[in-house]
Amino acid sequence: MQQGFLSKNPSVPVFLGILAAFTLLITLTAEGTGTGAVSATFVKVLGRTLCLALIAVAMDLVWGYTGILSLGHFAFFGLGGYMIGMWLMYQRTRDIVVASLADTPIPATETEINDAIGNQIFGVVGSSEFPAIWVFADSLPIQLALVVLVPGVLALVFGWLAFRARVTGVYLSILTQAMTLALALYLFQNESGLRGNNGLSGLQNIPGLEAVPPATVTMWFFWASALALGLGYLLAAWIVSGKFGSVIRGIRDNEARVRFLGYSVEAYKLTVFTLTACIAGVAGALYYPQAGIVNPAEIAPIASIYLAVWVAIGGRGRLYGAVIGAVVVSMLSTWFTGGRAPDINLGFYTIKWVDWWQVALGLSFVLVTLFAPKGIGGLVDIFTDRRKAGVAGEAGK
Repeated sequence: MQQGFLSKNPSVPVFLGILAAFTLLITLTAEGTGTGAVSATFVKVLGRTLCLALIAVAMDLVWGYTGILSLGHFAFFGLGGYMIGMWLMYQRTRDIVVASLADTPIPATETEINDAIGNQIFGVVGSSEFPAIWVFADSLPIQLALVVLVPGVLALVFGWLAFRARVTGVYLSILTQAMTLALALYLFQNESGLRGNNGLSGLQNIPGLEAVPPATVTMWFFWASALALGLGYLLAAWIVSGKFGSVIRGIRDNEARVRFLGYSVEAYKLTVFTLTACIAGVAGALYYPQAGIVNPAEIAPIASIYLAVWVAIGGRGRLYGAVIGAVVVSMLSTWFTGGRAPDINLGFYTIKWVDWWQVALGLSFVLVTLFAPKGIGGLVDIFTDRRKAGVAGEAGK
């Protein structure tokens, strides 16, 4: 008898149940919708953490299940943020400009309004004209489509070139890192059309929602992030549970044998690489309005390396492990870098966690790689295996 999807993936209902319970708990205790025990600032942190968990799921799908160590997926994450950020910044600036010109004796023309918007947005880089890439910035539906299309097309073109040439292993990782570095360096230039090093700012100001309390808007983004994570996890679990999942795991373990069996390895790799880039774009589009700003530093290769570290610490090849790794590292990072962790006085030297946090993260990655290759998710496996053994023992009596 063929097993159903949920019976083959018991982690899915457990994960979705935990996510739903957590979302309900925050809703009941948050400043915007509940008792106020949880501040809006902390809800933003939680919302951003859920977005990071979503891109970690994408990273686990491409690395943990397909064996492609991509060091460029945070570039797709940043591009998603840039695409929605263009609309947010344009529309917000337009509202301000229109309001400021409302009392002029002679009504401003559309050309004058656009010139004023361009001067407000690009004056910081010595320009006042809209670059060609901003042609759809006034259309929310198109920019939302670009959140998925831009990362997806970039991944499709890059992946087609790389996989067609059968670049694998560390060489492929270097290529993805080079792509990320090239994109970041391009965006750092003022001529990129995205304000160079200044990036896009003020993204937390959502046009049309000025009358809505910020704490309420924060909760809306938190709910959207939770929903996106739940759907992303469900999609990833569905992908890896069927025949497609068996093939990509085979590619990870022995690519030559899978190709010998007649499967189009390149097509499977390209599908996963492109799909996960689209997921990363959605995660970025939800993350940066909660962060308030996106700039080229977010796309730097080090960010994608951190992403790989999260997945490794959580346990790659386990979707829940990727979520655990992203959540644990993100929350600890917030705690350490926010100055909440007490300094350690050694007498001859004082360890300040704000400065030493990244060293601790790197050390934890090394230790996990050497002594716990299954990561934190491996602890879940141990508990599950023991439970199964206990049930089997009871059944055998």
